[in-house]
Amino acid sequence: MSTHDGSAPYLAGWTHTYSGKVRDLYVPADATAAADGDVVLVVASDRISAYDHVLPTTIPDKGKILTAMSLWWFDQLADIVPNHVVSTDVPAEVAGRAMVCRQLRMYPIECVVRGYLTGSGLQEYRATSAVAGQPLPPGLRDGDRLPEPLFTPAAKAEVGEHDENITFEEMASRVGAGLAAQLRDRTLAVYARATSIAAERGIILADTKLEFGASPLPGEPAVVLGDEVLTPDSSRFWPADDWEPGRAQVSFDKQFVRDWLTSPESGWDRQADAPPPPLPDEVVRRTRERYVEAYEQLTGSSFDA
Repeated sequence: MSTHDGSAPYLAGWTHTYSGKVRDLYVPADATAAADGDVVLVVASDRISAYDHVLPTTIPDKGKILTAMSLWWFDQLADIVPNHVVSTDVPAEVAGRAMVCRQLRMYPIECVVRGYLTGSGLQEYRATSAVAGQPLPPGLRDGDRLPEPLFTPAAKAEVGEHDENITFEEMASRVGAGLAAQLRDRTLAVYARATSIAAERGIILADTKLEFGASPLPGEPAVVLGDEVLTPDSSRFWPADDWEPGRAQVSFDKQFVRDWLTSPESGWDRQADAPPPPLPDEVVRRTRERYVEAYEQLTGSSFDA
């Protein structure tokens, strides 16, 4: 379990149970008072992580942006897959950055889909000419569009460990062939819808990671979309007018944070065990601007903190 002492606020009527890199989870203090069954309050903090470290500096409003974007996408995808959101009626202290959600039995699979070659997929392709055991044409470059989107699952690791990329066959052996096919098909359908919506707004959705679970309630779906969805923390969004295969792409995410941490200016040795240093104000400002820009360009709405 990953916890961050002092970062999760006290909320009357709710008991804090867990803190991840970005989110804090609460359950009703009186479980019998939960009219909607087993629910969890998911609070998105302003914490930011990079290279498996939670940084000592926060990005103002980041949690609100992630929550607003996830809620917007859940609406866009409602006819494709049900989601875990029960209500946005949350305590005033976390208004705008929290959702009351169904407690799902989460599947131990990160459902990743890639429409473009970059990141760890590019590294694997350069080593094996394939991604997740799926052969690709020769000569592809960083940022190239793939012939068709690839479903490349990963097995969830313990907190602090790296997820393990696996083949679809390995996934099927872990969760069963029928469920594996459902998760793959839902993931590809979400990606197709989201790619189309993003393209209309001048944005390329290069890849994304989804998480699914089963509702514990009788008669409810076995595949429900949970966690966050299609945010800059779980997806690579690229400005379409800046796309140029053969180099690293400009991205609507924490690119400024990563770039600064790996620059001589930060003085941080990524290979050592020391925690990262605080971020400069300029890096914080530019990172916040990128998150806001992603939200506003995708949704067509102004972000009102």
